[in-house]
Amino acid sequence: MEVQKENKMTRRIFIGDVHGHYDALMILLDAIAPGQEDLVYFVGDLVDRGPKSAQVVDFVMNSSYECILGNHEQKLVDVMVEREIPEHFRQSWLYSGGHATLKSYGEKGIPPEHLTWFRNLPSYLDLGDIWLVHAGVDPRLPLEEQTSEQFCWIRDEFHSSCQPFFADKLIIVGHTITFTIPGVMPGKLARGSGWLDIDTGAYHRQSGWLTGVDMLNKRVYQVNTRQQRLRSLDLEEAAIDIKPSRIMPRRLLQKL
Repeated sequence: MEVQKENKMTRRIFIGDVHGHYDALMILLDAIAPGQEDLVYFVGDLVDRGPKSAQVVDFVMNSSYECILGNHEQKLVDVMVEREIPEHFRQSWLYSGGHATLKSYGEKGIPPEHLTWFRNLPSYLDLGDIWLVHAGVDPRLPLEEQTSEQFCWIRDEFHSSCQPFFADKLIIVGHTITFTIPGVMPGKLARGSGWLDIDTGAYHRQSGWLTGVDMLNKRVYQVNTRQQRLRSLDLEEAAIDIKPSRIMPRRLLQKL
């Protein structure tokens, strides 16, 4: 697929949760074809669930691209670095994709330089008109009172907020697979009050789409991790607008 660079200005490209799908990521970046002047940002959760977490991390570490902390990187650090982690927490990480991550690193395990890189990932990036964070923000708290707990884990309170958190910034997030939000079909992006969710479930059997968004040209690129199929859409075509009244707590959704 040939990328049309409608605008010669620097592009800002945002990549959703990769979850170890290195091959699909390479196809996606080849389609987007970022130039030396373009800026590429990863929204976290590079690791777990998919087969090639080690390769994904090694690639991003050794590129000029930026990445923020996801909850899966945070769990990995907690398990691999912290001394007094309960066994049930370790088992939870392994069950949530940690087994696949360890397998991708092989017998030598996760190298110290990768663990150091994980520990130094920022919780968010303020890019002026865009605020990049993995999960979202707590609309009930001032920003200075929030921690990586909110930035990496929040869901319902953030998505159901009726007012934008920032008056002059769009919040771009991953973390919550978009089709788990009522009214959003697999592969579609979700857009709410001042936020855009680009985690389209690269690892999930009901979706399998890995997403990259060129915000300058309002263009969405997607690769299906199972079929290696590539597609490109206008942002307006790819995104579903969400009204807070349509969002139900996940604990209720799980009962439906």
